[in-house]
Amino acid sequence: MPGKAIIVMGSERDLDFSREIAKYLKLLGVSYEFRVASAHKTPEKVLEIIKGFENEKVVYVTVAGRSNALSAFVDGNSSKPVIACPPYSETYSGVDIFSSLRVPSGIGSVVTIEPEGAAIATAKILALEDSAVAESVKNYQASKKKELEKANESVKKLK
Repeated sequence: MPGKAIIVMGSERDLDFSREIAKYLKLLGVSYEFRVASAHKTPEKVLEIIKGFENEKVVYVTVAGRSNALSAFVDGNSSKPVIACPPYSETYSGVDIFSSLRVPSGIGSVVTIEPEGAAIATAKILALEDSAVAESVKNYQASKKKELEKANESVKKLK
């Protein structure tokens, strides 16, 4: 059974940001599902989501801004990997990232603020048991290296 990403959003306002993560997951050959639940407002729903994927190979990607309790809550209630990818907030000048970084002891969620990074981390975790995803990650990395080589050749011609 191949693994997949479960993208859990704190609210529907996080959907556009989550779609960016999904775009990269598709490029990397990782399937995904969207869910919406709030650690503050609907903790029972979050637990229900976690329980629903208990026997599957999943990586949770949590997307919640402001006070991001969602990531630590999912991590504290699941043995599956959790990648916190909180959207940047101009309102708080990025200071709200601390709620993703400063979590209670016993919590091991990984934090990245870029949708691409969340997708790559998810794919690399799933690649441990899925050779097709591992190959997709290698190909993606190779394409990024080629982009840099092309850029280097282009700027070398500038005076």
